[in-house]
Amino acid sequence: MTVERTYLEHAKNILALGLPLAGSQLAQFAVHMTDVIMMGWYGLDELAALVLASGFWFILFILLAGFAFAVMPLVATAAGQGDATTVRRATRMAIWLSVISGVVIYPIFGFSDDILVALGQQPHIAAQARPYLAVAGIEMFPALIVAVFRSYFSALERTRVVLFAVIGAVLLNAGLNYILIFGNFGAPELGVLGSAIASLIVNICMLIVLALYAARATPENDLFRNPFKPDWAMFATVFRMGVPIGLTSLAEVGLFNAAALMMGWIGTETLAAHGIALQLSAIAFMAQIGLSQAGTIRAGNALGRGDEADLRKGALVAVGMSAIMAVVASLLFLLFPETLMGLFIAPDEPARDQVIAIGSMLMVFAAMMQFSDGGQVVALSLLRGVHDTAVPMWLATISYWIIGMPASYLFGFVLNWGGEGVWMGFVLGLTTAWLTMSYRFWVQKSHILRAG
Repeated sequence: MTVERTYLEHAKNILALGLPLAGSQLAQFAVHMTDVIMMGWYGLDELAALVLASGFWFILFILLAGFAFAVMPLVATAAGQGDATTVRRATRMAIWLSVISGVVIYPIFGFSDDILVALGQQPHIAAQARPYLAVAGIEMFPALIVAVFRSYFSALERTRVVLFAVIGAVLLNAGLNYILIFGNFGAPELGVLGSAIASLIVNICMLIVLALYAARATPENDLFRNPFKPDWAMFATVFRMGVPIGLTSLAEVGLFNAAALMMGWIGTETLAAHGIALQLSAIAFMAQIGLSQAGTIRAGNALGRGDEADLRKGALVAVGMSAIMAVVASLLFLLFPETLMGLFIAPDEPARDQVIAIGSMLMVFAAMMQFSDGGQVVALSLLRGVHDTAVPMWLATISYWIIGMPASYLFGFVLNWGGEGVWMGFVLGLTTAWLTMSYRFWVQKSHILRAG
């Protein structure tokens, strides 16, 4: 079915869908950012431990969340075809795969400190990270299922419930952190461990809220009918799409976490500055992810309707909006680096000036990265919208690990450019991904995009 829309109408539709998605991404990130801010006020060593521990957890989460992300294009395409049965089957099997993969990965958390030390981190920092990860291993299960529900609602363009749920999570997490990290209101002072317990509670609450809403608001999909009934055909479909998506995400996130390890080799102050600069860059990136998810949903829906012209126009609008967002973010980073860095460090921290000085230099590269990082995630999401996940996985792996990571090591340590050199490698790897994935979508997938 063909739908005639102007570029302006596409922009309005993508904004209507993308703004709540961007807001929910920013709010979700604010949960983690709250941890970083509060831990930065608690102590520098604890902040460094949190940066390492949360990075360790997230790299496993993003790998396993590929099954949840596969729900978005599958459900969006099925919704475009009016196929409620496929919507239910895809969502249910994604939950199955999320739980199974969480069980398989759980034992790794028992050796987290040994792994971090083996990767060159300071033993006392790794030791502080272990209690966090012991709890975070349990948190993985509700977090993965929450990701499935978020993709489900987003694909059905019910984005407000996701936004409201995540905003509630931000507020609950901040309150629990205040109580458990610092030991307020008679609670024990738990530091890094308190942050992990707060995150576990928050994810359990989000799971309950989203599951109840799914049952009440989308009865036509009968999502919880026969929840334990196997559906091996759809299981295989979600697996085939989810594994490349997870590995693609892992390739990018792994690049940044490997860089955190490199920063740890340089020193605690450099690692802390890197963590803060990365948090600020990630805030802008969350908005790009929300926009790119809108692109995935609109592309999948147009694919389900067989509307090639609509798919092309929507893709062009998403790319243009991504560029505008990159300009705004890069200007903020270049104009106010010290102010932004200072928000994350206690005024009486002895190393405050040193961390801000290091971080302000990194913010220059963070500004450069906005264009390549935003461009590559939009191109990647459009490819997912047309169910193309395997080739982008290889493009991402080559860009980040064959080009980006060696470049980071070369610039940072061989040429002795330090943290700035490591971030230069980021920019090179992300730019390669941007160009190759854009070529894949607009040129190699031209038979899908051929209008009319």
